[in-house]
Amino acid sequence: MADTVKAENRKGFLVDTSRCIGCRSCQVACKQWNKLEADKTANQGSFENPRDLTPALFNRIRFVEGSNETGEMSWRFLNERCMHCGDAGCMKVCPSPGALYRTKDGIVAYNKERCISCKYCVAACPFNIPRYDGEDKVSKCNLCLDRVGGGMAPACAKACPTETLKFGKRNDLIARAKSAKKTLYGENSLSGLGVVYALEGPPEQYGLPASPSIPFSIFLWKDVIKPLGILGFWGSIGAVLLHYVTIGPKKVDDDLDAKEEGHE
Repeated sequence: MADTVKAENRKGFLVDTSRCIGCRSCQVACKQWNKLEADKTANQGSFENPRDLTPALFNRIRFVEGSNETGEMSWRFLNERCMHCGDAGCMKVCPSPGALYRTKDGIVAYNKERCISCKYCVAACPFNIPRYDGEDKVSKCNLCLDRVGGGMAPACAKACPTETLKFGKRNDLIARAKSAKKTLYGENSLSGLGVVYALEGPPEQYGLPASPSIPFSIFLWKDVIKPLGILGFWGSIGAVLLHYVTIGPKKVDDDLDAKEEGHE
């Protein structure tokens, strides 16, 4: 369907970082429900594991180590996943119809069979989310599309013991967060993120861009430079055909050839 959805029908997440305890139940539940293989990792001197999203890890807890106002060490945790943007750069640049699409609930889903492995979505995502699996096909959080379609909450939200992840109608979640005086990230960015965060500090402290935007360079290549190159190619072919039709094939001047042979 088109990259539009009525605001009153749109569903999404409210992620309250003040509640997260870093237990990673969301990671485990996601893998279990989506039948994702375990990622082989190695201890690199950090509690954060895995250290990044993978084709088999749709959401993870990012550990943010810092210090509080008294100088004591403090931990902050961020649930990292596809943001299901209202203005989704991945969908805008994808050249394969149906490979990335939006559901009636506003979820940005994908169809691996239609993915052509161009990786435009990777370049267009301001949050560095899409990954490609061993078959070179796109892979990311689809908000447990099958569960949501059946009236259930995504597996990660169901498993969260502290209700850090709250799933429901996006407008209602935002209204409740505002009534609780929460500082929200993503309410209006990119026509509204499907995953809105209640942060306890600046977004940069959580590894989030302050003002997320779709990189202009990807549109410059896809919509301007590449079409011009294709146009130039077919223009050259057209010019050759036109010359052939109007003038005909190039003929060898037999007399000139004879004269040149006589001088040899």
